[in-house]
Amino acid sequence: MALQEFRSNKLRTFLSLLGITFGIFCIISVLATISSMKTAIQNDIKSLGTNTVFIDKWEYRNDNNYPWWRYYKRPAPKFEELKELKDRVAVIKYATFMTEIDQTSFDYQNDRLNGINYYGVTEDFANIEHFNIGYGRYLQQSEFDHGTNSLVIGFNVAEKIFGNPDHALGKVVRLQGGKAGIVVGVIEKQGQSIMNMWAYDDCVILPYKYLKQIVRDNDAQPKIIVQGKDHVSIPALKEELTGAMRSIHKLSPNQEDNYSLNDIESFSKFMDGIFANINVGGWAIAALSLIVGMFGVANIMFVTVRERTAQIGLKKALGAKRGTIISEFLLESSFLCIIGGLFGLIAVFILSTILLPAALSLFGIVPAIIFSIQTHVYCYFSTSRGKFHGIRY
Repeated sequence: MALQEFRSNKLRTFLSLLGITFGIFCIISVLATISSMKTAIQNDIKSLGTNTVFIDKWEYRNDNNYPWWRYYKRPAPKFEELKELKDRVAVIKYATFMTEIDQTSFDYQNDRLNGINYYGVTEDFANIEHFNIGYGRYLQQSEFDHGTNSLVIGFNVAEKIFGNPDHALGKVVRLQGGKAGIVVGVIEKQGQSIMNMWAYDDCVILPYKYLKQIVRDNDAQPKIIVQGKDHVSIPALKEELTGAMRSIHKLSPNQEDNYSLNDIESFSKFMDGIFANINVGGWAIAALSLIVGMFGVANIMFVTVRERTAQIGLKKALGAKRGTIISEFLLESSFLCIIGGLFGLIAVFILSTILLPAALSLFGIVPAIIFSIQTHVYCYFSTSRGKFHGIRY
């Protein structure tokens, strides 16, 4: 009888299913998208290196109590400080000096590619950061020592300029300022990421001493990247680096630090705080969908009972018990919730696997199941009172 009622009222059934489907779709898709974004950003942060500290004059976390011009007046890290740090801090495992130029050009014969990042690095860079060489080789120690014009380029750079990445090996290209470079390696394709921290697919890695011939250090965002030994915690590493940097900069005890120690773990926790606020918005959308769907189904059941007043009276006259009549309406609401829930899950599955890849998890699916159960329970308690718009049975 419940299923027959659906077939005889197709429009009402469709609208009821649409409300539940949309509610479950919103709950799962919003929570799954937020979870996927958080995972992707955390992976991007980890790509900067684990147990790593960036020594820079800028603070990567915005401190509104410290004016920007005071950061600007700080001295930039120097290449000579790298050796002093290695000599003074015994807990350092790897340390590299790095400069970079953003959004510059890369030329080969008559072809030009814009929007390329140059990274001038020292020998420990590849030990700290995470990328693989897909074709050719990485830079050698002699190339770092002498500042040769050997280059390792990103996969997109090689593919767009040379068509096939392995065709890039051995080619002579032109960098900013007309400087020549020889491609010795191509980085394995990294793919798209949300934060795109290093953009290895669209970069050129070259010895720091060679990039210094193209641009001055102070104009190339210089920084020192330090990775501690495996048994050393980030706070312990920062404490050692603080003492060494204050000594190198010859700061007296009453002078404030004129450098910043930016650790990845603190940045990761900072992003966790941001996503905690985003999750509040996600749950607000989920709660709104829950309320809309719950009242939608309940109102449909109100209308259904209203239209079938005569049938209810006839069944009561023939001896039908109150529980039997309630069970009939509860079956209808159950079918609506279950079928609408299945349609919602199918819609989210299509979205997550085809249109917008997102990670589905129990964290997103369980609230949707609770959504269906609560909608049905609400209808149950509403129905069990035995009153719909003044109708008693």
